[in-house]
Amino acid sequence: MTSIRGRPFQKKMAAVDIDVPVEIESQLRGPDDLEREAEGFKEQGNAFYSKKDYSEAFNYYTKAIDACPKNASYYGNRAATLMMLCRFREALEDSQQAVRLDDFFMKGHLREGKCHLSLGNAMAATRCFQKVLDLEPSNREAQQEGKNAATLLEYERMADFGFEKRDFRKVVYCMDRALVLASACHRFKILKAECLALLGRYPEAQSVASDILRMDSTNADALYVRGLCLYYEDCIDKAVQFFVQALRMAPDHEKARLACRNAKALKAKKDEGNLAFKSCSYEAAYQLYTEALGIDPNNIKTNAKLYCNRATAGAKLKKLNQAIEDCTSAIKLDDTYIKAYLRRAQCYMNTELYEEAVRDYEKVYQTEKTSDHKHLLKTAQMELKKSKRKDYYKVLGVGKNATEEEIKKAYRKRALMHHPDRHSAATPEVQKEEEKKFKEVGEAFTVLSDPKKKMRYDNGHDLEEGGFDGGDFDANNIFRAFFGGQGGGFSFDSSPESAPGNFFFQFG
Repeated sequence: MTSIRGRPFQKKMAAVDIDVPVEIESQLRGPDDLEREAEGFKEQGNAFYSKKDYSEAFNYYTKAIDACPKNASYYGNRAATLMMLCRFREALEDSQQAVRLDDFFMKGHLREGKCHLSLGNAMAATRCFQKVLDLEPSNREAQQEGKNAATLLEYERMADFGFEKRDFRKVVYCMDRALVLASACHRFKILKAECLALLGRYPEAQSVASDILRMDSTNADALYVRGLCLYYEDCIDKAVQFFVQALRMAPDHEKARLACRNAKALKAKKDEGNLAFKSCSYEAAYQLYTEALGIDPNNIKTNAKLYCNRATAGAKLKKLNQAIEDCTSAIKLDDTYIKAYLRRAQCYMNTELYEEAVRDYEKVYQTEKTSDHKHLLKTAQMELKKSKRKDYYKVLGVGKNATEEEIKKAYRKRALMHHPDRHSAATPEVQKEEEKKFKEVGEAFTVLSDPKKKMRYDNGHDLEEGGFDGGDFDANNIFRAFFGGQGGGFSFDSSPESAPGNFFFQFG
């Protein structure tokens, strides 16, 4: 046969390059050829698997499956490779396909069970291991894995009970051990993260949740835990964003809905209290902070701030003892809360509990060595030192800002009240006590009526350094000097022959 121009047509055809599609090419090969090719791919996959090059092994097992998709062992081998790559969900699918193709494929059932176990489904794992034992009752691997599945179920049971009893440490303990058996179980990781958040271990909880979100950014449980951590760290606005995102992914997520509601209510009530305080409506602010404290007892950081805020409002309302209690509650919730220590220390100062104030200011200064904190500590230490001396203001019954005239008036009243002649008919014990008080009144008047001595006393300096010696002091002389200069005033006999305190009034 020739062309029009007389050239051989066969030669022209031989010069044409024809591409045959792969599908057609595979159809042109017989089943035996495909099986031999698939076996070749499997052998190459086995070689890479032995070298622990699981990615290449996966590629060759996939080629084997493409060449011969009805062979259960190829799916089983690829499942084993995926398990080594920690891709347990894909491995589970391959294992299930393997046993669908061959229900007597023991390794397929075993691998399916192991995948279920790694993913935290102990019941399904138990069924798979039992299937293996039905096929081979003496299979030790299936027996051991069955025990592991039973152990996992027990950890789940203990964790559920612990969570119900709010024993979050117990739950974390159980989940740590459960994750040794079920390393790919997101549910266990989420439960652990939630309990870590409830225990205040926020960085650990966030780390677990973030790991899950890197693998699955739409995981509603992980979004909820991230929000929970932010909520408990008093970042309420950011927390609400995560809760809303979790609800977008899972509208029926009850925990996210409740947390979102609490977060919004807590922020609104706290802001309302702050606004009332700034408006000097201290009673209203006190009540609003109290209501806010009842919203969520688990929110430690926010509640610590609420207790401190209520203490500040209480101090404004002169409820100093309640303010101290609120500060103590805040510190119990957060022992690093400097503001609560400062507020309590100030309340201690106002109630003259100087030792307690010094202790709080020392704690603050050890934590933050600022000049302001140092000054507060020194002031408290000075007041403590002063409190250990005789309180001359209390002796006279006047305030620390008393005027000169008020001090004189108080001395006149107290000196006459405790004068020994007033108590000459009393028992010796009473006479002795009144004489002691009479002397203290005179001593107090001597100091507080002298501007220089009073200044030294008020500044906490030792009066002995200023030339005053309380031991070498005669209250009678002070009394005589005070009353003797007044016409028609008091005069009395204190001659050496008279017994101590044997005074009498003689009016002129």
